[in-house]
Amino acid sequence: MQPKDHWEKVYSTKATDAVSWFQQHADLSLTLIKGTGAGCAAAIIDVGGGASTLVDDLLANGFTDLSVLDLSAAALSAARERLGSHASAVQWIEADITKAGLPANRFDVWHDRAVFHFLVTPEDRAAYVQAVFHSVKPGGHVIVATFAEDGPGQCSGLPVMRYRADELHAEFGESFLLSGHKKETHHTPLGALQQFVYCYCRRVGS
Repeated sequence: MQPKDHWEKVYSTKATDAVSWFQQHADLSLTLIKGTGAGCAAAIIDVGGGASTLVDDLLANGFTDLSVLDLSAAALSAARERLGSHASAVQWIEADITKAGLPANRFDVWHDRAVFHFLVTPEDRAAYVQAVFHSVKPGGHVIVATFAEDGPGQCSGLPVMRYRADELHAEFGESFLLSGHKKETHHTPLGALQQFVYCYCRRVGS
């Protein structure tokens, strides 16, 4: 099954609050985004945001230039329906991030919780990093969260990569200056515990 077909099936057959990665509020993500010091007019993209409620909380905090990218049309549709009339304030992008063709130097903040760890080939990871470098402004902020080294070995039936903070940052290389990292214990809807690592960087260069 192709990745898009897989995720369309997931979001077409499961409630958005029943998937293992569901968070009622993405508190750490919101804290890290606000901690960048980006103003309310900053351009923010949530990669793999799908049906995540992060966009709701960003809107509630006054951010006005928001994009949500996901491979699954069903996931994006669920988010739009939840937001109702507020959905028109968001740019919704249905795309594979390794092939998305985003605008150059568009974003002040790039956020990804739990997409990068699904990229199990060096080629896909390189394409992702190139997309970040291309579309994030010089000096912009990059926040990426994956399963930590003691996290699960798969998710939604798919294999994943697991990272220590230094390993995750190494995937991005010298074009991204590490600002810091945090661990998070995620409680799934079924009560399991999953260990995540968040790395936050700044894009250097022109």
